[in-house]
Amino acid sequence: MKHYLLIFDRLHGELLEEREFLDGDEALEARFAAEREGRPSHVEIVVLSADSREDIRRTHSRYFMSLGEIARG
Repeated sequence: MKHYLLIFDRLHGELLEEREFLDGDEALEARFAAEREGRPSHVEIVVLSADSREDIRRTHSRYFMSLGEIARG
């Protein structure tokens, strides 16, 4: 299983950062470090786990879509 750190700007519908980890603890440490940077409240920081990036894109597609794509549904 792989772990993906995603930093997403909800206000602008933009994925700011994406990192892949093989170790879940490392992914969580990276998440906590990113949270300590004091980002605005509209920036979402998550760690998602899946077998592949394609699985994450399918199950959490909004992180990979533009605002226009999200609005079109």
